[in-house]
Formats: sequence, structure tokens, C-alpha cells
Amino acid sequence: MSPIKIAILAMGGEGGGVLADWIVDMGEANGYVAQTTSVPGVAQRTGATIYYVELYPAAQAEADGGLPVLALMPLPGDVDVVLASELMEAGRAVQRGLVTRDRTTLIASTHRVFSIAEKSALGDGRVDSDQLLAHTAKAAKRFIRFDMAQAAEASGSVISAVLFGTLAGSGVLPFSRAQFEATIERGGVGVKPSLKAFGAAFARAQGGDDGEPAKDVPIAAPAPQPRHPAVRALVERAQHDFPVQAQDFLLEGVRRLIDYQDPAYASLYLDRMAAIAALPGNDDHRLLRETARHLALWMSYEDTARVAALKTRATRFERVRGEARVQPGQVLAINEYMHPRLQEICETLPGGIGRWLMNSTMPKKLVERFTQHGRVIQTSSLRGYLMLRMVAACKRWRLSTMRYAEENRRIEEWLQRIAATAQRNPELAVELAQCQRLVKGYSDTHERGIRNYDTVMRAVERAGTALAPATLRELRDAALADEHGHKLQAALAQHALA
Repeated sequence: MSPIKIAILAMGGEGGGVLADWIVDMGEANGYVAQTTSVPGVAQRTGATIYYVELYPAAQAEADGGLPVLALMPLPGDVDVVLASELMEAGRAVQRGLVTRDRTTLIASTHRVFSIAEKSALGDGRVDSDQLLAHTAKAAKRFIRFDMAQAAEASGSVISAVLFGTLAGSGVLPFSRAQFEATIERGGVGVKPSLKAFGAAFARAQGGDDGEPAKDVPIAAPAPQPRHPAVRALVERAQHDFPVQAQDFLLEGVRRLIDYQDPAYASLYLDRMAAIAALPGNDDHRLLRETARHLALWMSYEDTARVAALKTRATRFERVRGEARVQPGQVLAINEYMHPRLQEICETLPGGIGRWLMNSTMPKKLVERFTQHGRVIQTSSLRGYLMLRMVAACKRWRLSTMRYAEENRRIEEWLQRIAATAQRNPELAVELAQCQRLVKGYSDTHERGIRNYDTVMRAVERAGTALAPATLRELRDAALADEHGHKLQAALAQHALA
């Protein structure tokens, strides 16, 4: 007789160790010899850990004349149950060979917590969740999945309780529901919310929720009804002067740029978009939509004032308190790790002062010395909050800064290039509009993006009218593939554009 072999893949802070301890406690309380081990890792986020549990009937061990020898870690092709706290962890279990078609019951949450590789990609580095689900389902004997993070949130508990309830509901272990619930009660911590989460997950697993998760039905956003006259005028202009196919991006662009600067800045955005709307080749409105989207992003580039404003918003404090599950009477401290460079400081100041500081000698050295080690600012304290609010208030002279002058110059050149290209090749103009994806972030990330963007634009100029849309798309994708630009250089050499 073989032991029951269970592997748990969870991220730090999700209660994977608690879940493993529950399974061990339940086994030992009900006549099983149990053993648990953990193999920590740093694969993604705060570190993914594999917890491994083996259970063996004590009566069978006595009949065999001794204690069983249980394994310390899971082996590919030799696991009965795999529990994954997130969809990517389920994929990792399949990749490691822990999930097999003839044996393994896989229980996984379908929500995503994006990995470091996904989040640090210059482009959209996200793994397609639908493909991940499809491949994972093919690998398992039985695949039970739903959004367990949402279920935990709804019950005020943690995802480990939801996984435990799903495990009970699956019927794969030789224990009753009462034995599972008694285990939670013996733990003595967070019993009531844990039992609530357990019960909901048990019912869902019993109800056969091992098919495809239901797709969310998109709900059309209501038309904005602003009260401020200037804002209302902008909304009416976007709705009346532009085709309906592009209004979702235009309205979001207006909202974003009013928040970023003011209504006058959003009006400049619509002025620029009106020129794009008048271009030929806009019959399918694709060029208008793509330009509306990317122009709004570029005009709301991230500078120090923008970052400070986002970090001190009430909605951010509320979100952090919710994610940390702060209880009444508890105090939350939020530390911001900031390392502004001299260039970013100069770019925040009015143009004349910024250029003077950048070209100075002693003042420049003094600022560099003061900022070389970075600072930790506690935005949950009055002093830290007021410091960042002062930086956020610098947006009032944003349009006079040296950073704005540089960004505005690039935006105008980009729009002119799109307009000229649309006259002869509308499809290529769409690809040019999407090249704004290369420009993002701030500090070193922004510098690398601008460097790749300039390289691609020089290639566009060299190729002239001979450049095909597919070639430009290939160059853009290569630039987004790695931050050092090696793949971009290889693509340029391949097309003789280096």
C-alpha cells in the first residue's frame, strides 16, 4: 500500500504552511501517520514554496510490522493531490511533472498574481490565462478550479481555508467533512471566518465546479455626467466631434489628463486627436483608436509630481488597508523607498532653475550627495505625507519644465510622422501609433524605453516608403522583448536597417 501524497504550491503569506499543518493534524487525529516538509523557493513574488505531505494508515503500518518510510519531497509522476494557491503555481506544478493524467487531482485558484518576469517585461509580458488553464486541464486527471482569492475575500478569511474546503469537497481524501472542520476548530485561530470560507468552498466543489470558470460579462460604463462646466464641455466635444467607435478611449483620455494636469491640457489632447480624425484611412477608426489610447498615455508621462500624487491618494491608502486586512484599532505604516536622481529633480523644477542646477558645479554636487543613498519616506505619517504632497503640488509648473519640453517635442514629432505616413500607408501609421508602447515608466526604465524608441524611429526614417507594417511590428516587438536592446539590434541587422 502506498502513502497518500499531497503537494501544496503557495506563495509567501498565503498560509501554505497552515494548510499543510491542517492536513497533518487531521491525519494524525484520525489514525494516520503523517509527515510534512517544505521546500522554499524564490521563483516569483515573495517566494513560492512547495509543502509536501504524506499520509499512511497507522493500522496498516502496525500490520506491516513497523513505521513507514515517508518521502521528504514530491517526485514527478508520483503525486495524488496538488493544491495551488494561484493559476501560475498550477502551471509550475504541471511543468515540474507533479500533475499526471492517470493519477493527480489538481485543485487550483484561477486568479492571477503576476510573476516578476511578467511584471518586469517592457511590453505585455502576461501569460495567457486561458491557454494556461487549457494546458493544465489536459495534464490532470481531475481539475477543480475557481477564483479562490475572491471566495476568501468574500468570507473574510484566507485562501488556505478555501483550498482546505475544496479539498474536502473533492472527496479525494478518506476523511469526512466533520473531520475537516474539527481540524480547523482545533487550530483555535480565526476559526469562524475559516469555517465560513471552508463551507463555501466545500459546497462549490460538491456542486461540480471543476469545469471552465464562468466568464465575466462586460457591463457598459455609464456616460459621464460631469458638473464642472469646463469638464462637461470636454465630454460633449468628445461625444459630438468624434465617431462613437473611438469615444471610449477619448473619454478615458480626457478623464486621465484632467486628473494629470487640468481641463486645458485635456483640451490640447482633443485638439491633437481632431487632426488625427481628419486623416485618410480612418474608415475603420483603428488609427483613431490606437492614437487616442497611446497619446493619452504619453501626455500623462510619469514624473516625480505624478508619482508623488499617486502615492498620497486616499484611494491608495484604502486599497493598501484592504490588502493588509487592517482591523479596527490597528495602525498601518506605509514606507516608500525612493531614490530620485539629479536629473529627475531638475526635470521637476521650472525649466530655468532645472537647467541651471543641471549645469552647475557645487549645487549639483550637493544635491547628488544628498540623494545618492535614497530615502525611506513614511507616507502614513504627517511629515512624510506632507513631503510628498509638496512634490505633487509641483504639477502646477509642469508645462514649464525641461521634461515637458522634451516630451512635448517627441509627441509632436510622433504625431507628425503618423500624419505623414497615413497619407500613403494607413496600416503602417497604426503601427507607428503603437510604437508609443516603447516609452513608459520613469528613471532608468524610461531612459531605456526612449533609447529603443529613438532607435526604431531612426530605422523608420532609413527605410522610408519601403518599410512594411509587419517589419515595423517586428522591430517594436523585438524592442519590447529585452531591456538591453540586443534583440532589437539583431532584428535591425536582419532587415539591413542597423
